[in-house]
Amino acid sequence: MIYINNEKKIKELKQKISKDNICVFLDYDKTITSSESEDSWASTANRKVMGQEISNDLDKLYEKYGPIEFDYSMNEKEREKSIIEWYDKCMDLYYTYHLTEQKLKQSIENSKLILREGVKDFLFKLYKNNVPVIILSAGIGNVIEQSLKQEECYFENIQVISNFIKFDENGNMIKFCDNMIHSLNKNIDKSGDLQLKEKIEAKEYRMVIGDLVEDIHMMGEYPESESLKIGFLNKNVTENLEIYNKNFDIVLTQENNFYDIEKYMI
Repeated sequence: MIYINNEKKIKELKQKISKDNICVFLDYDKTITSSESEDSWASTANRKVMGQEISNDLDKLYEKYGPIEFDYSMNEKEREKSIIEWYDKCMDLYYTYHLTEQKLKQSIENSKLILREGVKDFLFKLYKNNVPVIILSAGIGNVIEQSLKQEECYFENIQVISNFIKFDENGNMIKFCDNMIHSLNKNIDKSGDLQLKEKIEAKEYRMVIGDLVEDIHMMGEYPESESLKIGFLNKNVTENLEIYNKNFDIVLTQENNFYDIEKYMI
């Protein structure tokens, strides 16, 4: 199902937007990947590579904290506190079970990451038109980059801003990212990459595509009339449709794909 919430604005933007004046912000988990896909956190510790125990521990954390991401009835501060707690506990598990660079590579190769239908063609079109693409994700950056390379759609116009795991010269995990990106704090304005900031600011219009209401903040502070916001509503459709329609110009439910988005593109 597709919900159009601002038809006049969408028509006006379609007439104004060109390949030369737009940049695109994308979430990864459950946006670039399908609603049925494994997420990048789970893909970091595949059970065949890292063992069943860590997989079970990650599943337990997901069962406890996962629903909180989509619980918009929850107090905002308590919700963010829970999400940070979840991320911290996941990171601790990677240390506890001695994740290495080689194990991470093997985990990704054995993962069940599934790209959403049409996303490869979508990314290729943006590449051919030299449109800057910023993947701003609360997932694991190593997974995102390797998975896109494996699918042959990690193009030169794409920049990934995410949580990267760092390893020493022996391939042992030594550090997680300096500033954790979680699902509720993604914002390009917080990026210290001045070169990227200049590239983005040179574009008049912005498109953002995500699966959480908070994903609209990926593109930073930007005029409503110059931004197109598209959201995939994968869970709790009945409960969350109203808040998604309020925040996104276009809302697509889980059966929709990137071919449904292309008609609103350049």
